Amino acid sequence: MKHVLLLFCLTALSFHSLTAQTTQSVARAKTTYSNPLNVQFGDPYVLYTGGTYYMYGTGAGADKGFAAYSSKDLVSWKPEGQVYFHDNKNGWSDPKASWGGAYWAPEVYEVKGKFYLFYSAQWKVNPNREVENFRIGVAVADKPTGPFVDLTSKPIFDPGYPIIDANVFFDSNGRTYLYYSRAAYKHPVESEIADWARQKGWYKEIEESWVYGVELKPDFSGTIGQPVLLLRPPVRLNDKQAEWESRSVTAREVNRRWTEGSVTFKKDGTYYMMYSANYFGGQHYAVGYATAASPLGPYKKAANNPVLQKNTAQGGTVTGTGHNSITYSPDGKEMFCVYHGRTTRTGEERVVFIDRMEVKAGRITVSGPTTTPQKLPSVSAPRPGK
Repeated sequence: MKHVLLLFCLTALSFHSLTAQTTQSVARAKTTYSNPLNVQFGDPYVLYTGGTYYMYGTGAGADKGFAAYSSKDLVSWKPEGQVYFHDNKNGWSDPKASWGGAYWAPEVYEVKGKFYLFYSAQWKVNPNREVENFRIGVAVADKPTGPFVDLTSKPIFDPGYPIIDANVFFDSNGRTYLYYSRAAYKHPVESEIADWARQKGWYKEIEESWVYGVELKPDFSGTIGQPVLLLRPPVRLNDKQAEWESRSVTAREVNRRWTEGSVTFKKDGTYYMMYSANYFGGQHYAVGYATAASPLGPYKKAANNPVLQKNTAQGGTVTGTGHNSITYSPDGKEMFCVYHGRTTRTGEERVVFIDRMEVKAGRITVSGPTTTPQKLPSVSAPRPGK
């Protein structure tokens, strides 16, 4: 009987220990998340409204348009289906053009109870049959899940060259600004890196994309004034930014240097513009930032650039980190950088990462890219407002 009782006690103790371990494991799982998230987007953008996050991006889940995902905690996302279709009643794009119409980089903003989707695509007005005929449009919906319908049957404006990667900034004085990237297409630029590449016999010319800003009309029907050049790759090789912004050329990936995927925000009276450089399809895609005292600059690039880049040199598995947006934890206390990247497991597929970021004393730092367990975004109290 004593042996039976002892066996019962040991079994009960073992069961209790196993149960405790399982409970602790579940508890740990609920307090952490790991990158990448289960979303196959490029150019991810996050909107927070009504206690829910909505993510929009380039690629998966949409046929010649854009899809969305939703989440309550920034970590677990569910598909909401396609929210924008190119063939809506005011559609102005060409779905038969290169890259399937190039429906890229959607961003959605809530204004006076309406939701506005800014995006780039191939314009069907193309008399010269340009391969890259990108322009920026805006569509509107009553819900963040659409369906979005273009405001008019044409792009917001035509600067005379292809443009992508719209980002909108609403200043505290009520004025609104559109930032975009002039595509590198047919835009060769003379610089010391171009001279260097020619001397090497690698490339005859180096094309560049540049970030511009322009004021938007309050109803988004057009622009006010002329676009202003805000950011471009360095001209001189001794520029402190030249090394990291030229890696796609020095690695012989391609004969282009990019400045694109910008996102602008304001903190303590300073305007911050984050941007991506290098080939979006390569391993060297990375994020830097610049600061200014006004929304249209002049902008000065930061000394600690890049703030987000591949981690393979440190033994990691992530490359191609870029085209970020920013968002906040459910309680509004933590700032997050939302971006796409690639891992050795995902290969060429772009997937979404979120990592914490800070802005202190005029300096941005991003704690990423990470693939190890991270604390869940803070949720000590619901975030007020939108």
